[in-house]
Amino acid sequence: MMPHMRQNGGYYKMAESMQGLKRTNRCAEVGTADIGREVTVMGWVQKRRNLGSLIFVDLRDRSGLLQILFDENNIGTEGFEKASSLRSEYVIAVTGKIAKRSGAVNENLKTGDIEVIATDLRILSEAQTPPFPIEADSNTKEDLRLKYRYLDLRRPDIQANIMMRSRVATLTRAFLANEGFLEIETPMLCKSTPEGARDYLVPSRVHPGHFYALPQSPQLYKQLLMCSGYDRYMQIARCFRDEDLRADRQPEFTQIDMELSFVDIDDVIDVNERLLAYLFKEVLNVDVQLPIQRMTWQEAMDRFGSDKPDLRFGMELHDVSDVVKGCGFGVFTGAIENGGSVRGINAKGQGAMPRKKIDALVDFAKGYGAKGLAYIAINEDGTYKSSFAKFMTDDEMKALVTAMEGEPGDLLLFAADRNKIVWNVLGALRIELAGQMGLLDKNEYKFLWVTEFPQFEWSDEENRYVAMHHPFTMPMEEDLDKLDTDLGAVRAKAYDIVLNGTEIGGGSVRIHQEDVQERMFRALGFTNEEAHEKFGFLLDAFKYGVPPHAGLAYGLDRLVMLMAKCDSIRDVIAFPKVKDASCLMTEAPGTVDAKQLEELSLDIAAAEQDDK
Repeated sequence: MMPHMRQNGGYYKMAESMQGLKRTNRCAEVGTADIGREVTVMGWVQKRRNLGSLIFVDLRDRSGLLQILFDENNIGTEGFEKASSLRSEYVIAVTGKIAKRSGAVNENLKTGDIEVIATDLRILSEAQTPPFPIEADSNTKEDLRLKYRYLDLRRPDIQANIMMRSRVATLTRAFLANEGFLEIETPMLCKSTPEGARDYLVPSRVHPGHFYALPQSPQLYKQLLMCSGYDRYMQIARCFRDEDLRADRQPEFTQIDMELSFVDIDDVIDVNERLLAYLFKEVLNVDVQLPIQRMTWQEAMDRFGSDKPDLRFGMELHDVSDVVKGCGFGVFTGAIENGGSVRGINAKGQGAMPRKKIDALVDFAKGYGAKGLAYIAINEDGTYKSSFAKFMTDDEMKALVTAMEGEPGDLLLFAADRNKIVWNVLGALRIELAGQMGLLDKNEYKFLWVTEFPQFEWSDEENRYVAMHHPFTMPMEEDLDKLDTDLGAVRAKAYDIVLNGTEIGGGSVRIHQEDVQERMFRALGFTNEEAHEKFGFLLDAFKYGVPPHAGLAYGLDRLVMLMAKCDSIRDVIAFPKVKDASCLMTEAPGTVDAKQLEELSLDIAAAEQDDK
């Protein structure tokens, strides 16, 4: 033990060594069964209370808190003086005997009925006062917490999230291994391919002017592994996408990735339903009812305005186009005449909502492409307040309210436009209202498979159809004839798994027939030469015998976020980025010196300065 000295009338501390000392237990891994046993525990000082003749310290490590009692009669004068010098976040080692708590029992603490009566104390490291309290449910601004993420990660709730994530990954590996999956790593330095988000590019030093791309997913490699006969593949895979961020997105993220040979949709769904049931039971002790409900993409959009509907509440969409097609309200009739629709949602019991809040909902809807939002507020006496009643007859209003299943006290909200806009607006409005009405219970888990997605979606930016998922997704067999005639009507053998309105995973049956793949590329506007230039290695592999195969990938971050009842994936990732894809702690991305750029044959173009 290193010496301690008095200096200027105070107590001068020097960091001590662990030499000869070994931790016997984590703080919260002892209990009443250990009373009378000598233990050595180590961790961070959460709080110190000096009562004069006694000093109490709450010691914290990743397992939880343990109360330490320092009594001069047990630890001696020097040890007691050291204990009196302890401050928040000091790192200490304590040896002593576990005893029944001398004071009141803390029923909120796992170790609330015991304490350690210290006989030895070593101060392993001192600490400055942290910039924010190390405590659960912190009110500190996120930017400050992320700047000092190494301190934020000490908070008990964040530690619980990170440990849950580790447990989910470990259990997943064990479950899939037992199902015959092989864990195989795929490259991080890949070839850049189109038909997806922007790639993160990595310049090559030995091939000047050439670039690798970081993988957006292991998609092509896992299909090649099926061509290679590995039958069932899995990987906890790091992926990268250079896209705008939001609460459930990061530029680098983690997938639970899998691919299976000689299977169809039902086989993939079966193994994944059993995986989800296993994870939720083992981690949360929640029973997932199997089989999980399935719903086609078209039904999901028509009923909920979303391909990832939240089933924890109702408030389904009503298509009232037929009811209002001949009415006098031009907004409704115009939308129908232009090939769109009129749909609404019934916010039960919200008929007395103030006009100011209704106007806020209108502004919210405009953010999703609406030109406006029509409404009917039904008073308790059955009369109406409406933004468009003057354009409708009494019979037309009654028919509309009946179609919406409106009752006294309800608020009916309508969107009229192209279907895509109407779905987007009402789908988002449905979730917004559910939040305001307290309908989103984080303790409830509602799973859903969404199937039969459109194979293609129209891109106004590129003025052509693009693959909704990726160009290797198999169309429904009964829609193959439409690949040459009606791309908008082709359905894909694709499936997403949705939990509480969040897509946590998605996959598809892959194309394994060369002629179907060629037709798919033609539909996407690729010539044979362009297809081989970009995907030649995969197409060549398909010439040597490829089994029917399918796969799925979960967003591990999103899955754990929901399991941990968090609002952001940043709370379940150890070192996340913020919305501009930067790291506040390390200040990445940063500049590099001229020599590094020269070695990579790169030159940075100076940004144009606006002198105005």
